[in-house]
Amino acid sequence: MASVHESLYFNPMMTNGVVHANVFGIKDWVTPYKISVLTLLYDMTVSKLSLAERRRLNKLILPLQQGPDLTLGQFLKSVDACCTQTAYAVKLRLHEMADGELKDMEYFFSTLPTPFSAFESEAYKTSVVGLYMRHMLLAYNKLSFSQVYKLYKSLQQYYHSHYATPTDGHVGPPALADEDSDMDLNSIEDTEGDRMDKDVLDAPLHESELGSVTQETSAQGPLSQKQAEYFLARQAYLLKNDENKALKPAALQEELNNMLKFNPDFAEAHYLNYLNSMRVQDIFLSAHSLLHYFDRLILSGNEGKSNGDEGCGRSLRYAALNLASLHCRFGHYQQADLALQEAIRIAQESNDHVCLQHCLSWLYTLEQMRGSDSTVLTEDSVKMAAHFCLPYLASLGIQSLVQQGATQGKTAHKLMDALKDTDILHWKHSLSELIEISLAQTTSIWRMYGKSTMALQQAQLLLNMSSLEPVNFGVQQNNTEAFAVALCHLAELHAEQGLYSAVSEILQHLREQFPPHSQHAKLWMLCHLKIQFEQHMNEGKYHLAEPLVTAISALNSTEGLYRKAQVLKALNRNSEAYGVLQRLQAHCEKTSNTEVVIRVLLATAQLHWESSGFSTALPLLLQALALARQHHLQSLASDTVLHLAFTQLMLGVPEQALSVLHEALEPVLAHGAVMDKGRALLLAARCQMAVAGFGPNGRDLVALAVDTLKEAAAYFSTLNCKERLRDVHYLQAQLHRTLGQSSQCKRSAMLFRLLDQELQSPAPPISMRL
Repeated sequence: MASVHESLYFNPMMTNGVVHANVFGIKDWVTPYKISVLTLLYDMTVSKLSLAERRRLNKLILPLQQGPDLTLGQFLKSVDACCTQTAYAVKLRLHEMADGELKDMEYFFSTLPTPFSAFESEAYKTSVVGLYMRHMLLAYNKLSFSQVYKLYKSLQQYYHSHYATPTDGHVGPPALADEDSDMDLNSIEDTEGDRMDKDVLDAPLHESELGSVTQETSAQGPLSQKQAEYFLARQAYLLKNDENKALKPAALQEELNNMLKFNPDFAEAHYLNYLNSMRVQDIFLSAHSLLHYFDRLILSGNEGKSNGDEGCGRSLRYAALNLASLHCRFGHYQQADLALQEAIRIAQESNDHVCLQHCLSWLYTLEQMRGSDSTVLTEDSVKMAAHFCLPYLASLGIQSLVQQGATQGKTAHKLMDALKDTDILHWKHSLSELIEISLAQTTSIWRMYGKSTMALQQAQLLLNMSSLEPVNFGVQQNNTEAFAVALCHLAELHAEQGLYSAVSEILQHLREQFPPHSQHAKLWMLCHLKIQFEQHMNEGKYHLAEPLVTAISALNSTEGLYRKAQVLKALNRNSEAYGVLQRLQAHCEKTSNTEVVIRVLLATAQLHWESSGFSTALPLLLQALALARQHHLQSLASDTVLHLAFTQLMLGVPEQALSVLHEALEPVLAHGAVMDKGRALLLAARCQMAVAGFGPNGRDLVALAVDTLKEAAAYFSTLNCKERLRDVHYLQAQLHRTLGQSSQCKRSAMLFRLLDQELQSPAPPISMRL
């Protein structure tokens, strides 16, 4: 990255392999700010800087040249962040000119080394800096004496306004007089018409972000064409790669409104307005701006110059396609379908196979959003994308097929093989965005299968991967949906292990990286609410968990209903909980949400336990176990086996329960949450206690149950699960009394008594819950 920016100063005019043929735009003016930039370039040439300082300053040159004019305070602040010594030298040289005489400024221009006047200059004549210095010198040399004097007075005002005491609490760029803006390369003498035009172009410009400093903008006048294009390109890039470094939505909207006020037909401004509206989920303005963008694009004739009416038709069909994607994003499936059909019709008339392929991709995406089976459409899309050599669309189709296969119960090795083949395609074509999506999808699949270690590994791999795309402006490309998904998985995995301090750090990073107004914010919001809910439920604070149900339902109605049933069951409102679970089961069976169906079956079985209906719970548990094994959901299968073992224990067959339990104990201890580990060990201890009363080796089993309970107590202590700890201490007291260990029995009884007094709630029958 540093070498790329160094080429801006020392090497020919290339950035990322693209020649900038029109770096300075159609017009450029000699202003006090441009003199400040020239002063910086001069001091960089004559000063001896360290390699790190020179690299930082070289990165700053292009934004300084192409961006809007800054106030002196902003300019010095940005330079000081790179090199304090250079910032002081620049301020000192500007002070000499501003507090001196006109000849001091003339002397500076006469001694300014350029690639054409000084052969030892480090700025090559074909570099960005070389052309910039030559352009400014030509502009200065064409000024008349009166214009040079006006430039000098403007420099004085620009410099002294930085140190002046403001009367209104705000120091802005100095407003030039009407006659102080006539420094055109093509004009030597003043004319009234030119003066009016230049008044508009040389009005005080917007404040903007520079380097790592984010500042609010203030619309004070129109930008030049070059400055407007630079502003739009920069903001669009930041919105794509690091939204936090872009302007806030309100500030960016104000800038764009001001820009469109002076040029309503500026198509790129309408498109950025569309992107900005999407950030805040403004349906009306985003659709309005998108349509205006394509209208202006067609009216400008930019696309139709080389190929007649084809450019206009191309804009129309892609306008309809973008409109369909916009409605898909907001859940307007009927409107999206109409727009998509229109795009397909226009593309077929124009025989545009690429556009048709994009339409087919959105068609199967739309079917998935509606909850329909789109496997056939997706397979056709992959075949056609491969036929037309569109690797991006082909890979997206394969990833979509993998996602559908995971929900339909395909085996893990088939899905991973498909993802491996797509990864080869990604690396071959440097599709870094799809590599990130593939890793996030792999993380989700391993979580779904209950392999927490593999999920953690894939999430860490994504977070530590360097992006293949060129990243400018000091941007870290980590605000994509894939990063949000991976971080949410990490937060949930840490929460399952009781590491709530690490969870808070991850969520804080998510909150900073994905602000509440961003499009992916609801991912971490839902994750945070679910973690809080589970924490309160584990600690027995049901009055704190209940208000979270409404917030969860607002983000995900299915999760909200399931949590509502959990709270109702905990509050012993079993009939209401049963009604909610029945509605949820019917909905999830209709939408093929197998995971939630299994969880609902387990919750319903627990309701049967409350009324001692253990035999009626068995068919539900067997159905849940069959679904979990059919879809290879190991975590849910292990949880179901725990429920089966508990049911068998309650039905009076502890030997069979202990045998079944051993089947689930290993995967639970390897990949399960801390709560699941504690529950499994507590159940194992109870089974061992029950078996001990019937066998000859009873004392050995009792001693083994004591050790098992001790390990379970450690897990429950991690989660501060006091209700479960109360049960553990109760059972420990019984076992120590059986073994004749009086002191340990008294200690466990005391711990039970303390917890019972602290909880101030009657202990539920230990035989009625897992």
